[in-house]
Amino acid sequence: MRIVRFFPFLILLSVFTLTACSQGSRSTRLKLAHGLDVNHPVHKGMEFMAQRVAEKSGGQFQIEIYPGGQLGSERQNLELLQIGSLGMTKVSASVMENFAPSLKVFSLPYIFHDKAHAYAVLDGPVGKNLLLQSQDFWLRGLTYFDAGYRSFYTKDKPVNSPEDLKGLKIRVQESQTAMNMIKAMGGAPTPISWGELYTALQQGVVDGAENNPPSFFLSRHYEVCKYYTINEHTSVPDILVIGTVAWNRLSSEEQTWLQEAADEAAIYQRQLWEAAEQEALDAVKAAGVEISYPDKTPFSESVTQLYDSYRDDEAVYQLIQEIRNFPYDK
Repeated sequence: MRIVRFFPFLILLSVFTLTACSQGSRSTRLKLAHGLDVNHPVHKGMEFMAQRVAEKSGGQFQIEIYPGGQLGSERQNLELLQIGSLGMTKVSASVMENFAPSLKVFSLPYIFHDKAHAYAVLDGPVGKNLLLQSQDFWLRGLTYFDAGYRSFYTKDKPVNSPEDLKGLKIRVQESQTAMNMIKAMGGAPTPISWGELYTALQQGVVDGAENNPPSFFLSRHYEVCKYYTINEHTSVPDILVIGTVAWNRLSSEEQTWLQEAADEAAIYQRQLWEAAEQEALDAVKAAGVEISYPDKTPFSESVTQLYDSYRDDEAVYQLIQEIRNFPYDK
């Protein structure tokens, strides 16, 4: 794993992460950066967490949120966490597979049967164990945020079957699993950072992308892409991540406050998500986007080979089976 490049101005940022009052009482300020719009339900979940941390600590522990990519891309924010120049960030589980390979299972298409199944897995021992598997790379997962189902949106024609992807360049996250999925379906995967995607769509660098309804709407990608196919190929959660440098500098009491607040925020954010999805779909439809609901079976069948490719990786293949067979209340 390539670690990080050190820049003097980044090192200076760490000075403001944790401080102590002159009388000996501890005052903590933790910076949290991410790339989402402030109206996104995941951002609102993080605001709720910051509020709960402040309440639990009596104002001694404050979280400052920097949205909209102010401090860099997802990858750049993770690198800042690794050197202690940033406290926390939100990234997709697809990006985190570069640091914790087992997390690639969440990027596999159609691995969850439904939303209840996904929540059961994420909230159970499987999900909790996976949150900690990136600690060797100085990153610790705190909780999962619901990022809905990802579907295709395109500029010139709808993608109502895998055959429609042939010849199309589709933006994906920096995830080998996501790239393999698009290839299996017949498209040409093109990794591009979220902040650069609008321009890439405008300029024809890619023909389309895939994401959930709130992200499609709030990014204003619907201004360029007029076809949205709800095939719901993946349900990749977002992960709230803290650098182990920052985590280890917190007191045990502060760690407890933060973890409790993160868990509460995850529940709160899930309540916001469903309404946000419907509002987004209504808004893009009103803006002239053609929304289609194709048969998911051809998409699912086209990626069967992805599961077979893990048969030689006993640990990952066992994890896949554990997830797919995980008991839950339907």
